[in-house]
Amino acid sequence: MAPFRRLLGDVLRSQRMRQGRTLRQISADARVSLGYISEIERGQKEASSELLASICSALDVPLSEILSEVSDAAALEEAAMQIALEEALKTADLPTTALRTGARTGARTGARTGARTGARTGSSTGSPTGEVVATAAA
Repeated sequence: MAPFRRLLGDVLRSQRMRQGRTLRQISADARVSLGYISEIERGQKEASSELLASICSALDVPLSEILSEVSDAAALEEAAMQIALEEALKTADLPTTALRTGARTGARTGARTGARTGARTGSSTGSPTGEVVATAAA
C-alpha cells in the first residue's frame, strides 16, 4: 500500500487544484515554504499536525474532510491490493482462504513465536549468531 504521506499529498494537491489555487498562494496563506508544501504534496515529507492544520486552514477545508478523503483512498488501495492478490492466487491455483485464515498472521507471528517457544522447550537451539536452529527430537 502507498505510504500515508503520499495519499495525504495526493488529497491536498487535488483539493488545491479543485480550487484553482497555486502552491505559491497556499504557501503564503499557510505561512509554509513553497518547497516544503511541494514535498508534502509529492509524498516526500511528513506533515506535522500543526503544519497540516495550517495547510487545511489555507485551503479553507476542515482537517476531518482531508483525513476522510485520505481514509477513503487508503481503503480503495487496500481493496485493489486484495483483489489483485486473489487474482494472483487463482492464477497460481492456490486457495484464497489461506490468505484470510492465517497466512499473513503465520508469517508475522508463527515463525517468530514458534521459534521462541521451541527454544524454551528444547526443540530448537540458539546458534552463536543468535539464529534459531532446529534439532532432531530424540
